Amino acid sequence: MFSSMKRVVLLVLLLAGTLAYGQHYETMRLTASMSEDGLYPGFGEARYSVGVSGEYAYNLTWGHYGNVNVQALLPLNEHFEMTAGVQAGFAGAYTGTVVLRPKFGLPVGEMFVDAGVLYKALTVDRQHDFCAALSVGYRFDYLSVQVGMFSRVMSSFDRDWHSEETFNSEPFNVMYRVEVFCRPQRSRWNVSACVANYDDFQMERVWQPLFMLGGRYDVTDNWRVQLAAECKLTGMFHLNAAYYGTNVRVGAEYRF
Repeated sequence: MFSSMKRVVLLVLLLAGTLAYGQHYETMRLTASMSEDGLYPGFGEARYSVGVSGEYAYNLTWGHYGNVNVQALLPLNEHFEMTAGVQAGFAGAYTGTVVLRPKFGLPVGEMFVDAGVLYKALTVDRQHDFCAALSVGYRFDYLSVQVGMFSRVMSSFDRDWHSEETFNSEPFNVMYRVEVFCRPQRSRWNVSACVANYDDFQMERVWQPLFMLGGRYDVTDNWRVQLAAECKLTGMFHLNAAYYGTNVRVGAEYRF
């Protein structure tokens, strides 16, 4: 009897030891794969989010002015998401944009395709333009690269549709974006430097680069704050200095 009880006790202790070792191994494995701030590496699944931001800007044409932006991210499924945004400017510029993004996970990083449209109305100048863009990109934790094409159509509010007057068009423009990050994408905070000829609310010609510096911090699992600055250089890059300047953006985003 005592021999049988001894075998049962030894079996229970062996089973408990095996489970404890397995749990310890799993904990060590997960801990080793976590980043410095306790988040697992990789991009993770996209989440519905809504963000509001304000901008202070200056250029030689409009002087000092501001913008208010509202942006939303809508992940439709694991491989497809949509972003939409509107910008209202105190200088009389209003912009709306929609981007559809199929994305494909790779062993390292992620490949994506952006198909988007952008409409901008300049009420002071009584001008408006419409852009349609298609680009392909690749990103991993420390780098994101994107290249594509866009077309633009420009016209006046006062255009006489019954005359021979026509609109202005730019059928082929190259678009590009290179962004470098200092930390993995899933880190609680990150800082990036970027050069591109477009941003969330504008598309420029290929020889007109925008230089951007941005950062974000996840205050909680739902709330994120963002700070960004952008510069358009005058002179050799942008031949018309009248439309150059800088802006600083501060915003908050809620992720559901």
